[in-house]
Amino acid sequence: GVLTAGEHNFPFQFLLPATAPTSFEGPFGKVLHQVKAVIDTPRFSKDYKCSKIFYILCPLNLNDIPDIEQPNTMSITKKFNYKLVKSGNIVLTATSDLKGYVVGQAIQLRTDIENKSGRDTGAVVASLLQKVAYKSKRWIYDLRTIAEVEGSGVKAWKCAEWKEQILVPALPQSILQGCSLIHIDYYIQVSLKSPEVSVTLPIYIGNIAVNRVPLSPSRPIQHVPSAVVPSAPPEEEEAASGYHSMDNVSIPTKSHSQQQPFSYAPGLSFQEIRVDSEQTGSPNHPTLCLSTGATVPYYAEGNVVPVPTASSLILPPEYSTWGYPY
Repeated sequence: GVLTAGEHNFPFQFLLPATAPTSFEGPFGKVLHQVKAVIDTPRFSKDYKCSKIFYILCPLNLNDIPDIEQPNTMSITKKFNYKLVKSGNIVLTATSDLKGYVVGQAIQLRTDIENKSGRDTGAVVASLLQKVAYKSKRWIYDLRTIAEVEGSGVKAWKCAEWKEQILVPALPQSILQGCSLIHIDYYIQVSLKSPEVSVTLPIYIGNIAVNRVPLSPSRPIQHVPSAVVPSAPPEEEEAASGYHSMDNVSIPTKSHSQQQPFSYAPGLSFQEIRVDSEQTGSPNHPTLCLSTGATVPYYAEGNVVPVPTASSLILPPEYSTWGYPY
């Protein structure tokens, strides 16, 4: 029809499809939802348009992923040469307590290193990596280091254990349900700088935490796999290198790149942060917040203070080079 002079109000509503993917925005692609309204004007006149962006969060329930509550373990053995004529082995084993985490949860990481050589190793580094793949005419990959923690090296003929944790900042979920053009993957990478050896643990980041309590009494308790124990080297190598006793030591942490405290993360509280009950979100009405880096909505509830999107606390510092995707 025709709009006469004056104010007009047109209320409307629509049902969001169950297949609508979670909102996402990255450097090479985005998932955007918006409401758009247009007033059609007579010929040769400019139409009036306006739009409003809104965000969709399709929660990823980590409990729907098989074996998500099991520890994640990976081990690698590398033989290397030093002092021209000597050789040795390094056994690197990394284990995380789960295979899936939510924002604000701590990744409990354990690293075991067996230095079967007469040479000290370089520092050990654990990193939380985000890999986003964009499907166009060709695949474009964006790889960044979200957080990084560094431990000391291992002395010669020592068995070392390193226990650390990495807090999961506000990040997009691993699976953008309903979107086939953008794939998000997360990894924990543990590596030695010298000799160069690394292991990678794929993990999931979701919105509903892993339920460690059995869903029913009849559900059998699954056996927790033990850490991978490397086999002994061949006898000829032992004879050549001679017998050396392996002492067990603990690796101290040297540096941690994550900014703390993560006051914006759901479920986290710190002694130095005090929030009045009137300011906190009700459990029935959680506050919708935004993360940056690659943007995604998430809910914060409890004794937390949601930080605005532009805050520098949302993500740790950048470690990637943005000159080109890699």
